Amino acid sequence: MNASFHEGNRRKLYASLADGTIALFFSGRAPRKTGDELYPFFANRNFVYLTGITQENTVLMAAKRGGQVEETLFILPPDPMAKRWTGKRLKDEEAKALSGAAEVAHSTAFEPRLHKLLRSGYYGAVAMDLYRQDPGDDDTPAIRAAKRLRDLYPGLELKDASGQLRRQRTIKQPCEIEAMRKAVEVTRAGIVAMMKASRPGMYEYQYKAEFDYALAQHGVLAPGYPSIISAGENNFCIHYYGYGGQAKDGDMILNDVGATWDGMINDVSRGWPCNGKFSERQRQLYTCAYNTSQYMFSIIRPGMPMADVDRLAREYNFTQLKAIGLCENYEDIGRYMWHGGAHHVGYDVHDFVDAETVQPGMVFCVDIGIYCEEWGIGFRLEDNCLVTEDGCENLTIGIPRSIEEIEAVMAGEKD
Repeated sequence: MNASFHEGNRRKLYASLADGTIALFFSGRAPRKTGDELYPFFANRNFVYLTGITQENTVLMAAKRGGQVEETLFILPPDPMAKRWTGKRLKDEEAKALSGAAEVAHSTAFEPRLHKLLRSGYYGAVAMDLYRQDPGDDDTPAIRAAKRLRDLYPGLELKDASGQLRRQRTIKQPCEIEAMRKAVEVTRAGIVAMMKASRPGMYEYQYKAEFDYALAQHGVLAPGYPSIISAGENNFCIHYYGYGGQAKDGDMILNDVGATWDGMINDVSRGWPCNGKFSERQRQLYTCAYNTSQYMFSIIRPGMPMADVDRLAREYNFTQLKAIGLCENYEDIGRYMWHGGAHHVGYDVHDFVDAETVQPGMVFCVDIGIYCEEWGIGFRLEDNCLVTEDGCENLTIGIPRSIEEIEAVMAGEKD
């Protein structure tokens, strides 16, 4: 992404603000892990979307008055001692080049500048990203700032800008789609590496090591989200992060993984037998998921209600499972499909969007999971769907997904 992308995102946001509003956005800071150790820093995704900056303790402030916006990016000041311990900080010109911000100042100037604007009498509202996923979550920097501003300026109107940002992030721009295509290439390398290394007796952490190594060879030092890699009975935990299980001969390997490129994430699930050959029952179930996925990619197009993507996947998969004798009535489908069949991807693996109807430029997963405990077989087939003007494209179709492709890769007959 270049600075013009982030500038355009900010312009759309500023256009939604009323006169007399100050917008504040925070990159965040690393939470404490234990003792004097912090967790690795991960910048707020809306902040990255607006600025391209991934450095902690950075603030974007934009004041709108008379239809004009004055924006300032506040970054950490130079600190030779901090540089010695934790590395260099962004310089003013670097921050401008990444973000396209009109003005860059140091973070020490942020609070005095903000209070000066609020005392001026020209600004009666402050807009921030006040989204909270769960009531029990720790306060974000924006929520902490909102509480403090409410105490200091009781008449100030606090507005949540997260809804506007959801709407903006719903439709992916060409540069975002291009980054996702690159992420898919890297994810493919990781999945193929796991397929080729697969064998009975292999531990889940060894599969994970294969995936992580392949990503690192492409300059991707961490996946877009914690990898889900499981074998056998562990496949029946949808979000499994143990990595300690061992694949027994005949077990299915489930992986739900994705690389990130330029901030954009893809989310791909593949399942395969650890010994490289599908058993008859594995073949039956996998064919049900594969046929359902193929069907969904044949019907998704602009104008569909988003809720139909999940509903139609469940209905079609029911017909497949009924044909092999697992389901009698539609109500039985819940025994085998345990989660939804679609979610958006982008800056987050479960991207924050506002989408009731399928539209061109959306990217979401088509996620067909089948979990048959009585047969001891659980897996999912998940691909990324780019909605086009008259249909859709499977962005991850090049990652081996048919039984024939998977067995050929695992036999060393195909890369």
